Amino acid sequence: MAVILPHYLIGAEPSAFGAGDLNNPNPYGLTSTEATLLETKKNLQKVVVKSNTQANEFDSLRERVDGLQTIIESMNASTHDNKLKIKSLTDENSRKNEYDKRVIESVQVNSKDIEKINLQIVEISKLIDVINRSYVKKDEFNSLVNDVNKLKDLLVKDSGSKSKTAAKAQDTNLPSAEIEKKAKDLYDKKHYEESMELYKSLAEKNYKPALSHYMVGEIEYYKKSYSDAIAYYKKSASLNAKADYMPVLMLHTAMSMEKTGDKKNAEVFYDAVIAQYPKTEHAKTAKSKLNSLK
Repeated sequence: MAVILPHYLIGAEPSAFGAGDLNNPNPYGLTSTEATLLETKKNLQKVVVKSNTQANEFDSLRERVDGLQTIIESMNASTHDNKLKIKSLTDENSRKNEYDKRVIESVQVNSKDIEKINLQIVEISKLIDVINRSYVKKDEFNSLVNDVNKLKDLLVKDSGSKSKTAAKAQDTNLPSAEIEKKAKDLYDKKHYEESMELYKSLAEKNYKPALSHYMVGEIEYYKKSYSDAIAYYKKSASLNAKADYMPVLMLHTAMSMEKTGDKKNAEVFYDAVIAQYPKTEHAKTAKSKLNSLK
C-alpha cells in the first residue's frame, strides 16, 4: 500500500506540525535557541512598555509643575496687591481696621498655601529625578536591541556545541549498538530522562536517526510535553516515512496536537491513520478520538 504520510507530515509548509513558530501566540515545539529568543523578545517588549509608561509619567509631572508654578505666580501677585490695599486703607481711614484685619488674615492664609505648594513642588522634583535616573533613553534602547542581536548570533553558533556537551555526560564511549540497547532498557523501565539523553546522543552520531528521534518523541509524549513530542515526530517522519512504527507516530502526533489545542490538524492525522491502517487498533483509537472532536 502506498504511504501518503509525506503529504501530511513533511510538506514545504509547517502547517500540519506547526512546531517552532515564534509568531504563534502560544508557540510550541521550540528548540532551546528558539525558546531563548522568544524569552528575549518578551523582555524587550516589556522594556518598550516601561519606557513608554515612564515617558507619559514624566510629561504628566512636567505639566503639573508648570501648573503649580502658574498658580504660585498668580497668588504672589494677588498677595502683593492685597498688601498695597492694606497700606492704602490704613493710611486713609483707621476706622476700617476690622476690614484690614480680615484682609491680613486672607494674606496669611495665602502665604501658607503658597508654602504648601512649594513643598509639593519639591516632592515632585524628587520624583522627576527618580524617573530621569531610570528612564530608558533612545540610545540605551538601541544598545539593548544590538545586544539582543548579538545574543541571537551567539546562540545560533553555540547550539551545536551545547548539545554535544550534554551527550558526553552519558556512556558515549560505548559502541552505538550498546548505547541503543541501554537506552531501550531504560525506556522500558520508564527511566525517561536517562533514556532520552542516550537517544539524543545516538541522533547526534547519526545512528538510526529516524528511530532515535521517534523514541525521543515518545518519551516527550509520555512526559506530556506534547509540543516537543510533535517536533521530534516531525523530524523522524522526514527521515523515514515507511518505518514500522509509523502508525504509532501518526496517532501520537494527532493526540499531541489535540492536547495542544490544534484540533484541525489533529483531525488530519486521525484521518490519515484510519486511511492507511484501517484494520489496526490504531485506526480504532483514531476513529474514537475523531468522533469525540466532532
